This record gives sequence, C-alpha cells and structure tokens, in this order.
Amino acid sequence: MRDNENSINVMKKEDLSRFFELMPKVELHIHLEGSIPLPALYEIIQKYDQSIPDVAYLLEKFQYKDFTQFLKMWIWKNSFLREYEDFEYLAEQVAKDLFSQQIIYAEMNYSPPMFRQFNLEANKLTEAIRNGFNKVRGVEIQLIADLCRSTEVQDGLKMLEQLNGVKHLGVIGVDLGGNEQQVPPEVWQPAYRKAELLGLYRTAHAGEAVGAESIWGAIRALQVNRIGHGTRAYEDQALLEYLQETQLPIESCPLSNVKTGVVSHVSSHPIRTYFDKGLLICVNTDDPKMFQNTLVDEYLELMEYHGFTLDKIHILVKNAITASWCDEVKKQELFKRVNQYFLHSFNTELSV
Repeated sequence: MRDNENSINVMKKEDLSRFFELMPKVELHIHLEGSIPLPALYEIIQKYDQSIPDVAYLLEKFQYKDFTQFLKMWIWKNSFLREYEDFEYLAEQVAKDLFSQQIIYAEMNYSPPMFRQFNLEANKLTEAIRNGFNKVRGVEIQLIADLCRSTEVQDGLKMLEQLNGVKHLGVIGVDLGGNEQQVPPEVWQPAYRKAELLGLYRTAHAGEAVGAESIWGAIRALQVNRIGHGTRAYEDQALLEYLQETQLPIESCPLSNVKTGVVSHVSSHPIRTYFDKGLLICVNTDDPKMFQNTLVDEYLELMEYHGFTLDKIHILVKNAITASWCDEVKKQELFKRVNQYFLHSFNTELSV
C-alpha cells in the first residue's frame, strides 16, 4: 500500500482537487446559517430588503478583520431569516450544496435562540429544517442545537424541553457558540447537565477566541463529548496531554480561524502539531459560505502548508467518522465508503 500512497501523493494540484471533490466526506462542525449558498441567501434577503443590490454585495460584506466583526456579520445575516418557510427553503439549498460536494454525512449546528425575535419556536423551526433536508437524497444530516452564549441560561433550559420533543427529527446534540470572551463555559453548566439527562451529546466552541482555560472549562464544567475548534490548546501542555490520553475529539476549522483572525495564516495553525501528537482531530469548514471555503480547500491547504500526505488526509477523514455521533452501523458504512474510495484510487493510479 505504501508504494500506492506515494504514487498518489505526487499528483498535480488540479488532480488532487478532483480527487478531493469526488472523495466521500464528513463534516462535524458546520453551521446551517453559515452554509446557505449566497444566491439562496440573496433570494431570502430580497423578501425583506430590496436595497441589497446583488450577490457580489454579500461577498464584499463577508470579509472580516477579526472575530468580533464576523459575529456582527453573523447577526446581520440572521436578521433576514424570519419565517419557518425561510428555513425550509435554506435547509433544502444547503443539503443540495452538501450533496454536490460529496459530503455524505454531516452533523450540522443550528441556532434556534437567534430567531426568537421573530417568534420562531425551536421545535417548529426544527420541523421546518428537517422538511427542507428531506427534499434531498444522498446526504444524511443530523442536527446540533446551539444554545448560544448571548442568551440566558434559563432560556436555554426551556429550549431544551422543546428540543426533547423533536429528537426524532435528528436532533442529537447541543453546542455553545458565540463570544467566548464574554461568557465562559462554566455559566452554562446547568443546561449541559440537563442536555446530558435528555440523552443529547455535547460539544462547545472553546479555545477559538479565548485560550486553553476555555477548553478546560468546557471539559470540566460541561463534560463535553467533543471540542469545537480547540485551536489554542497548545497554550497548556497538560491540556495537550489530556486530549491525547482521552482522545477527546477536536473539531478543527483551520481556514475559518484564518478568516476570523484567530491565526494569521493557515501555515501558523497548530493542526499539524496536534496531529503529530496523536490527538483525535478532524477538519471542518465551520461557515463555508461566509468564509468561501470548502473541505477540498481545507485539504489542499493542509498538504501545501503543513506537509500532509494523502494517507494523512485519509486519517483525518476517518477521525471525523470516529468522532461522529452516529450509531456503529452507520459508522461502519461510512468507513467502508471512504476506505474503498482510497483503495480504488490508489489501485487506479498505480495501474496508469
């Protein structure tokens, strides 16, 4: 197999792009509201504001000097998602986009608290999203509800009651996004305890805009099953050792971290250090339509700037499957599809 891998690893960049485009892929850290294809987002915005001239305006607007500006643009965009039918439509368009990228399985974050201002209830919002997903075959999407740091914990507890009634629609977990600097993980301990009692998996954005202490907080207070981003874990050697020993999965989002200024360039991202230390790390796009990145871009950048070979990319994809919250039968199906793709590609390349 090693000779096959070496043969594949010397492919030209355009051939590598095609290889990754066709490769079955898995996303674990991707936000629904940040994944809306821009033409679809523009169409929704036109319902409420005809002053936005075109899609190019959105491309210009989705440029960020830092994480705070990104959050402002996130809120601005969400202000146009006001009706259940908007979510059914955008969910369908997002699912079509994932399918076109050969993303065969995704655990997708969505943020019900952000839309209470439009009197949208979490359970009905979930139904609308699932209705949209169900219109597209070929990609399986589970849902992770973002409790949102900007809301009150008591509101989060109430939302969990609503979500408990729609778990059959694919709600498998909770997340905690938003401004880490303003709200540490410990504040949300009561909601995470309730989520655990309801049988929901738990992740949290940590170590993105704040350092290692945020990751420790998510681990100790929230008892998370995964860490979202975890970029700044390198600040604490004891934390790195803990992550290696426990194999607590890290949902890494390198190009997102560049776009929001968490790291200056993808070459400065610590992902290769984490990989080499044996952490269970996978690669994700976070908000791909707001950052204009894809998993193909992520893999190509890792190869160019961090020396990842295709066999190491293969490991990253398998890590995502291992870290996923689907059942064992589904995991084995995903492993089989990914492994067969790599095996077939190696054999094909060798025979040319």
